[in-house]
Amino acid sequence: MSDHYERVKIELQQMKAVETEAAAEEEQLSPASSVPADVSFAALPRARRDLSRSSINGRSRSKSRGKADGHEKQVNGKHLSDVAPRKSDCSQEKGQSRVSNEQILQIKGTGRLLKSKTTANGHVESCQRQTDEKCEHRGKEDGSKVAKKRRAVTVDTSKAKTSLEALKMSIRLLKWKEFPMGRRTACDIYWHGVSFHDNENIVSGQVNKFPGMIEMLRKINLSRAVRTMQEIYPEEYNFYPRSWILPEEYQLFCTQIRLLKDNDSTLKPTFIVKPDSGSQGDGIYLIRDPADLRVISGSQIKQSVVQEYIQKPLLIDKLKFDIRLYVLVRSLDPLEIYIAKEGLSRFCTEPYQEPSQKNLSHVFMHLTNYSLNVHSGNFVHSDSCSTGSKRTFSSVLYRLASKGVDIKKVWSDIIALVIKTVIALVPELKVYYQADIPPGKPGPTCFQILGFDILLMKNLKPVLLEVNANPSMRIEHEQEVSPGVYEYIPSPVDEEVKVGVIRDTLRLMDPAQRKHITSNAGGVSPEDAIVVETASDEKEGSADSLPSLCLKQVFPKYTKQFNYLRVVDRIATIFLRFLGVKGTMKLGPTGFRTFIRNCKLSNSSFSMASVDILYIDITRRWAGMIPDSREAGMCLQAFIEAFFYLAARRFKASPLREQVLLLLEVCEGALEGQSPTDKPRPQRSHTNPGPMQPSAPNTFSSPALMRRRHQPLQISAKANTDN
Repeated sequence: MSDHYERVKIELQQMKAVETEAAAEEEQLSPASSVPADVSFAALPRARRDLSRSSINGRSRSKSRGKADGHEKQVNGKHLSDVAPRKSDCSQEKGQSRVSNEQILQIKGTGRLLKSKTTANGHVESCQRQTDEKCEHRGKEDGSKVAKKRRAVTVDTSKAKTSLEALKMSIRLLKWKEFPMGRRTACDIYWHGVSFHDNENIVSGQVNKFPGMIEMLRKINLSRAVRTMQEIYPEEYNFYPRSWILPEEYQLFCTQIRLLKDNDSTLKPTFIVKPDSGSQGDGIYLIRDPADLRVISGSQIKQSVVQEYIQKPLLIDKLKFDIRLYVLVRSLDPLEIYIAKEGLSRFCTEPYQEPSQKNLSHVFMHLTNYSLNVHSGNFVHSDSCSTGSKRTFSSVLYRLASKGVDIKKVWSDIIALVIKTVIALVPELKVYYQADIPPGKPGPTCFQILGFDILLMKNLKPVLLEVNANPSMRIEHEQEVSPGVYEYIPSPVDEEVKVGVIRDTLRLMDPAQRKHITSNAGGVSPEDAIVVETASDEKEGSADSLPSLCLKQVFPKYTKQFNYLRVVDRIATIFLRFLGVKGTMKLGPTGFRTFIRNCKLSNSSFSMASVDILYIDITRRWAGMIPDSREAGMCLQAFIEAFFYLAARRFKASPLREQVLLLLEVCEGALEGQSPTDKPRPQRSHTNPGPMQPSAPNTFSSPALMRRRHQPLQISAKANTDN
């Protein structure tokens, strides 16, 4: 006989003995009397006491004997019917109760009750499924309560600067946990005020800055990125004014302006000069002739961008204005873009007049920068979102709609502008990202809020002015209360827009919700045209009464309409494949040769010696255009120029766009069967081109660059016509 059987038999015998004693004591009690607590609970076996507690909701039964007799009878009747025969039946069924097959056992050490049957062979069979199911259900409920009380998201705000107040307000609304002095252990989100490198010791979590975003959104690099796309898709990227990069294109600028005036003496174009690293309107001025360019340190022109000035802007209340829209780049790969449904409209403080030699210096008339106009005596701080010198964009759209303007078309054009601009920036951002966080190296993921400055022309066409890597998120403004004494005054307009942008950015980056929101937002099937919903189309409102998201996903939602533009992104993928050294951003000569060889681009008419000359020519020219570069080699923009040259050389009869697409097919087809590990050997940073010492003549220029040098200036003439 097994030990298990012996233990069960002994416990059954003990329970029967106690049951007999309890029944004898019950016979001595009057039927109308209450059952004393010490008898009914202490005399019963432990298993019976536990079951009684569960049947009367735990320990709520009173030990007092002064309760109503009827209530006690009801409780006792229920209790005794579950665990023992009633008193009235006890004398008749006493013997039957002793030999009953149904018994209640307690599994020692677990607190669980097991009602079982003893079969003829002495084994015990479970027959109380309801008790187990209740326990399981209770466990699920407890688990759900724990899930609801999940750990609060942690945010390191020690490096936040101008966005600090709006960030604090957003964290409080979300009931997250802020660490204003930093934290020794890792946080979920790190909020930086300037750049990705504000904190160099982050190996996990999420950072609100991308590596290289500041560099990419400087005036010169932004112009180069957009101009590259204009070479391939000129119609799709005509929202960016024609621009020249100084000082490298100074002669080109002078030549084109002279030719323009020689062809039509009535044209008097105006140009706006923007310092490369300038911000808040600092250093911006207007000119009408190249001779008006300001010089520094003798005859050296400061690095800057000259753009054609838009002379026919849309006016409201006779004032020029621009639009500040906030755009969240949530991820680079895969690319995710969100646009805030609300933005700011920033007005000039002097009635607009078309530029002339007399009013070129009137910055309050021509420049919409808030940091400039706030110093004007005409600047109006308003508590209303629809009046004053800073208003919500929706209030402007409302006024336009009241005049019959199709605001859905306006929004649709703006969305297209934003997506196309980000697509132009992504290739080089990927190079920066891989340099700082190489594959296989631990590091954080990144996201970033960008500030797009957009101007509406008189014909309602949006024009991109610039993109800010660190848009101001202040929700207050300075006010002079006495001479030389300033105080910060809350700005309702700024708070209305900026707190929502930061709050919903955090919601989208919530580690616990990110996968869920991605699956929901990414599941929208693309349309043939951009659809602007009149009602809120983002439904991720939480149970904490938070409003629906103010950020609208536009990519990958509209992938079908814009994915064909990602040509340079495909070139950048090839570039990254042959970099060779982790953390580098420049392609060495060995990597370039390997690219040519693996893609099978060399032949009898284009030998490897010609490849070396091409590399030297383009690399040296770009090194002169980027004097601050600390790393020698071929940058992505130089590689793109070389790629354009190779495409034009191989497919001479086709337009540039078709040439590039055809060469991409050749390269991707050749690399498809190769292992990703078939890369060049790691190279050190090159201070010189190695064995390629002889200087090569400047004979390899991309067809795009050559066409740009000989292309007549036409946009200025269009700008002078009233559309």
